[in-house]
Amino acid sequence: MPGTRRGRPRSAQAHRAVLEAARDLLATGHYEQMTMDAIAARAGVGKQTVYRWWRSRSEVVAEAVLGGYIVPESPPPADTGDLAADLADWLGRNFQRLSEPATQAMIRGLTAAAADSDTDAERLYERLTGPTRQQLTERLGAGVAAGALRADADLGAMAESVIGALLFRVLTRRTATRADAEGLIDLLLRGAAAGER
Repeated sequence: MPGTRRGRPRSAQAHRAVLEAARDLLATGHYEQMTMDAIAARAGVGKQTVYRWWRSRSEVVAEAVLGGYIVPESPPPADTGDLAADLADWLGRNFQRLSEPATQAMIRGLTAAAADSDTDAERLYERLTGPTRQQLTERLGAGVAAGALRADADLGAMAESVIGALLFRVLTRRTATRADAEGLIDLLLRGAAAGER
């Protein structure tokens, strides 16, 4: 988040315009082209105004997400009673979302923000990754309760593997299919299946 800056007091209107500009530029799907100059031009403010509040574009993206200007959707996995199908469906839908340029740009921006700042990393985890991890862990926990998974299975590690697969696809710019989702879920669930060691 922006630290203490010298200069004139922050203008709420200009501040909002910058965050909206970041949102709009990310919607074009080109994080790499979203420079501070481009943000300033889109917001109708001077570049010095942007730099007065943020050190980098990744800080702008982080604040835009945390401020609700960019709202990533992450509905939890369904619970139909078929753990493998539910998780494969959830992962497949997210793979599909990650094929959208705007979503890819947002994830790259958030990854950069987390890498640049421990504070932003923690706040983004609390807002985005942590709740997603919890949703997956709870669905896996239902699988334990149903006898499909071992009681000692590391559900957190399994959830993190699924999230990691999503991030890997974005950062390496590799597409994924429903079959890829099913293959990963099958591998994870067979490794933690009840009666397996």
